[in-house]
Amino acid sequence: MAKKTVASLQTSSKRLTKAIKMVKSPKSGAYTFTESVMTPEEVDAWLSKQ
Repeated sequence: MAKKTVASLQTSSKRLTKAIKMVKSPKSGAYTFTESVMTPEEVDAWLSKQ
């Protein structure tokens, strides 16, 4: 499973990060991408989760 953080977004008072995770389907073997926008502190926990 490959994973990476793509962009840092900054709004008025909050700093946000958009994370994209590439997940392999157990049935078909195809890869899908899961995206989420969150605070930088939550990125490592989200990426380590399966």
